[in-house]
Amino acid sequence: MEPDGDARVGLRERKRQETRTALSWAAIRLTVERGLANVTAMDIAAAAGVSHRTFNNYFSSIPEAIAARQADRAKQTAALLRARPADEPLWEAIVEAVLAQIHHDQQGVRGRTPDPAWTQGVRLMMEHPSLQGEFLKAHATTEHELAVAVAERTGTDAGDLYPRLVAATAWAAVRVAMDQWVNADPPVPFTHVLRESLNRLAAGLSQP
Repeated sequence: MEPDGDARVGLRERKRQETRTALSWAAIRLTVERGLANVTAMDIAAAAGVSHRTFNNYFSSIPEAIAARQADRAKQTAALLRARPADEPLWEAIVEAVLAQIHHDQQGVRGRTPDPAWTQGVRLMMEHPSLQGEFLKAHATTEHELAVAVAERTGTDAGDLYPRLVAATAWAAVRVAMDQWVNADPPVPFTHVLRESLNRLAAGLSQP
């Protein structure tokens, strides 16, 4: 039986997202391993198993491809937050949604102590000047997506102070955890640092 129109659209969108994710991950991996100056769009396309033209259909630059993973995580985390039990305390729901998204990304390596060479490469990538503008755009997307989900959960408006403040502080906790992780000596699993960061924040900001 042929899939109906909605099913075909859903399948097409899923394949598009899979391609986007594959390109973004390839961009991140190659940049961490080689340094941004030593990676081309053709390298990324080849690593993702698609054509150079396909890369250009999705992204206008390598920095955009790298930052795209963060923006996509934000949407997925917001969806996970919406799916949490309605009677679950807000901050507990936020912590579990964020960690669930990270666990999904880290399938097969969850809880492992990272390779120091990898964390050093991530640190250098995040500090690269040409990536800062794209990361700022991704930060804005992240905070907006989280604020909308928090507003829905608390019966507030996404433009109100409370959901925006919650979203901004939750994402700040993630960014601080990332900074702690890439600079940790000895290296530690990211999820350990992230849970501590989020739990410390959750202990000091109650739901209205």
